Amino acid sequence: MVLVLADSPNGQLKKGSFEAVTYGKKVADAMGTQCAALVLGNAGDAGQLGQYGAAKVIHINNDQLNNFDSQVYTSVVADVAKQVGAQVVIVSHSSAGKSLIGRLAVRLDAGSVAGVNQLPTVDGGFKVKKNVFSGKAIAEFEISSPVKVLSLMGNSIPVESTGSAVAAESMDVNIPASKVTVKERKTIDGTVPLPEAELVVSAGRGMKGPENWGIIEELATELGATTACSRPVADTGWRPHHEHVGQTGVAIRPNLYIAAGISGAIQHLAGVNSSKVIVVINKDPEAPFFKAADYGIVGDLFDVVPRITESLKKYKAAN
Repeated sequence: MVLVLADSPNGQLKKGSFEAVTYGKKVADAMGTQCAALVLGNAGDAGQLGQYGAAKVIHINNDQLNNFDSQVYTSVVADVAKQVGAQVVIVSHSSAGKSLIGRLAVRLDAGSVAGVNQLPTVDGGFKVKKNVFSGKAIAEFEISSPVKVLSLMGNSIPVESTGSAVAAESMDVNIPASKVTVKERKTIDGTVPLPEAELVVSAGRGMKGPENWGIIEELATELGATTACSRPVADTGWRPHHEHVGQTGVAIRPNLYIAAGISGAIQHLAGVNSSKVIVVINKDPEAPFFKAADYGIVGDLFDVVPRITESLKKYKAAN
């Protein structure tokens, strides 16, 4: 059995969960077994995960699980994994998943690999690949333990609807008391979270000030993209910290990443160089980012970005 923990922040299943279940179904097929999805806390229609390949959906709908606590979640997920005889446990490489993978590996006496981005091979041993050295190389890991724990990078695998909804079932598990008290929760609504975004428009200090960010937001609106920024921009308060992408911020894998006015320091590249297509806009032809770009535009972003936006508007109006 392959067990997939499906994240449900704010009681809603997200794209990352559908990706993880799709991945789990493919891993299960390769191993000749089935995929089960696990949902903890309030999550609306958990049974819909059957559409993405889960032969079984386990929904433990308990108010104690509505607020994420890594110690509590570890106990519950490990309990379920043991009850269903899971050979592989998969979590999303989200902030929650990152805090769970190590704990689950210890609890299940399992080998683990964090941040995988490819399907494993199972002939001649269980082997899986991930990017290392800030994306400059790919490493292959072989896990020999009876139980394996993996975390899946976002946008690593297309979501596939190959099945149909199933009836979610419950399971008796021990839910330990949480040692964490949630006093207030602040969330960002109305935008696709950066780890899940397929299109991202980002900018850096070349914007000269927060008052100029309107041209970036307008381009993002036309593309249906999520906005992001470099670390100096977040550190100076021009943009909120949750938009910071890079080695010390959010690591992303969008289909398209547009960077305007960002020089491309190695710390920034480490968080974005897994993007499928990178477009760089910078007036400095020697900017390091151009070496990593699929497409580069040498020019003033205050001239180039509005022209791209206008061209998009004309294209959409004509089509």
